[in-house]
Amino acid sequence: MSHKQYPLISCDELKKQLNESALVILDASIIPVAGFTAPTKCWPDYAIPRAKRFDIDNEFSDKSSTIPHTMPPITQFETHVKKLGITKQSKVVVYDSYGIFSAPRAWWMLKSIGLNNVYVLDGGLPAWLQAGGETVPAANQASVESQFDAEPQANSFTDKSHVLSSIAKNDVVILDARSSDRFYARVPEPRAGLRSGHIPSSHNVPYDSLLDSSGKMKPKAQLEEILTPLVQDKSEIITTCGSGVTACVISLALSVIGYDASVYDGSWSEWGADIDLPINQ
Repeated sequence: MSHKQYPLISCDELKKQLNESALVILDASIIPVAGFTAPTKCWPDYAIPRAKRFDIDNEFSDKSSTIPHTMPPITQFETHVKKLGITKQSKVVVYDSYGIFSAPRAWWMLKSIGLNNVYVLDGGLPAWLQAGGETVPAANQASVESQFDAEPQANSFTDKSHVLSSIAKNDVVILDARSSDRFYARVPEPRAGLRSGHIPSSHNVPYDSLLDSSGKMKPKAQLEEILTPLVQDKSEIITTCGSGVTACVISLALSVIGYDASVYDGSWSEWGADIDLPINQ
């Protein structure tokens, strides 16, 4: 367990800080996989003032990989971080158009390259609108290219061979953010060619079970109630999902209650496609 800074920022806090020169606001909304129903449209044509696009689907994905949304090469990541004007002195606030959905992925990726002052806007754009927050027409905000040297953090991400070796270890827990219907193979996977089911010995924690009805993160005490029984006696926590996005919602909730995790970057897009890997249903 580690005691790090609280990873969420409220709309009221952000409103007070909108004019701070070190602030960088990022819209990390993504287009959901087919079959995923979202409450609002993604990539809205309006944005929080000063927001820049953090494009998880393109600039911040490894486009040479057959698996969606995987971490790009560090040089690619660094190039696009510089274009966003981010420095080690920046305070970065990430949001998405659903509430808490894809913003935690951007938060996690930025932390994985050594940025510490990164926060997720609790409740995202819907909460901002609800709180009477100002919006501006969405546009690619020009930045002066910054100086930034990535410092990759060990254990931010893990791979299928490590997950495979972890299945039999009692001190490792694997938490899967997909819906229970997908986890228990009651519905086909939304991505073609994937088997249905879950990684053996993994536990199902649907990402939206960690959110309240307004799309904000549940209070710390409720998160502890859900997560602590699963993780309290473990030396390692691995989070997974469909393509490494909502796994980061679990990682965010764990951070709120003081735990660190590794994200299995290939997630079910990789595991479900590899017939040599074991599954349970």
